[in-house]
Amino acid sequence: MELPPGWAALIDEYADHVGAERGLSANTVRAYRSDLTALAAQVDVAPDMVTLSRLRGWLAALGEAGAAPSSVQRRVACVRGFFAWAEAEGHLRDNPAARLKSPRRNRRLPRVLPAGVVDELLAAGADRAAAGADPLAVRDLALVELLYSSGLRVSEAVGLRLGDIDRERRSVVVVGKGDRQRTVPLGVPALRALDDWLGVRPAVSRPGSPDAVFLGARGGALDPRVARRVVHEATAAAGPGAEIGPHGLRHAFATHLIEGGADLRSVQEMLGHSSVATTQIYTHVTADRLRDTFRQAHPRA
Repeated sequence: MELPPGWAALIDEYADHVGAERGLSANTVRAYRSDLTALAAQVDVAPDMVTLSRLRGWLAALGEAGAAPSSVQRRVACVRGFFAWAEAEGHLRDNPAARLKSPRRNRRLPRVLPAGVVDELLAAGADRAAAGADPLAVRDLALVELLYSSGLRVSEAVGLRLGDIDRERRSVVVVGKGDRQRTVPLGVPALRALDDWLGVRPAVSRPGSPDAVFLGARGGALDPRVARRVVHEATAAAGPGAEIGPHGLRHAFATHLIEGGADLRSVQEMLGHSSVATTQIYTHVTADRLRDTFRQAHPRA
């Protein structure tokens, strides 16, 4: 795609900036490139000719194309960061995006499985793991136990290395978004399930297999898509309405912690959120569930 003059070099320089200096992941940098390239094609003028009016026209076009509010918010954040950087670096005389506002995003509370349902699906997974000689069933149970016990993102779980498990401290060392490292505690059932899996892992590994904790059927590192399928199948087996993905287990982990009395800052650290504001959604989830319980149980609700 041929862009208006000045855009290509500026996008390249900004991508280098956010990747090297701000430490954003390769996936985020690619998304920024894509967003800025699409913006350049939409406004169809050089960067120093972009006005607030043109940016609002770009926003309107996104809305007409059916872009989700969350997607629009992400793109607005990218564009505002780009123009603020370009002005600060002296590439532009002013910042046309300084007064660009994102559309309001409707807060959608995540669906959370009750702790009893999670116990049931983990018990069912333990039965499957113990029923036969299939090492992958043992792996699947270890993965689900780990995700619920630690609240890891699925990418973090499949990225774990054998040396990341600290049995003495009952924890794992995780590299999360922005290459930020954190230590997350693990429960005894998760450690037991991991030990069971590591005991049969040699049956799956091959010469040249990576030192990843979780391996696929052919001995390579477990693909995140396979990990998501494992979680969906494990939770679906718990009964109608129970099926969730790995992020659903992450929600359950955080919500059950807060319901049990954990403080928000500790949950923030374990989840790897850069801001406590992101973690606060789980206080809303808990309050919402309390209101539902009150309405159902109190005679004068």
